[in-house]
Amino acid sequence: MATHGNWTVIISEKKIMKKTGEGSIEAPIFYKITGEDSFWNDSKFDNIHCIHYIDDNNDDNDLVETVPGTIGRNLSWVEANLGDFASQFITKWDAAHLVQLQSNWDNDNVEDETESEKISRLGARPTSYSS
Repeated sequence: MATHGNWTVIISEKKIMKKTGEGSIEAPIFYKITGEDSFWNDSKFDNIHCIHYIDDNNDDNDLVETVPGTIGRNLSWVEANLGDFASQFITKWDAAHLVQLQSNWDNDNVEDETESEKISRLGARPTSYSS
């Protein structure tokens, strides 16, 4: 399986950042994931500020930061026992990124260009995305 990359999730802001691939450490691509309050308000995230996750099959080196000023210490992903990172966060980022790619494609128009000319210039409109 391909490496999904380097990620940061800010729970209180409902933001998921990808810092590899399309993004970088210096210029991550992030999306605010709205409309999923039941997910973000899950009690398992009550004391979590953010998550720093590297998809490298070593969940002990991933950092789950607790909310500053609260009781508790930072944890590894394993210690935090929050479930599967990819199905919770990467899939949400991928869906948001696909919407952005589709919007970019839809809005990249040249005057008097036909749809077939646009497809020749840009390729087909994206229909899926996977990190």
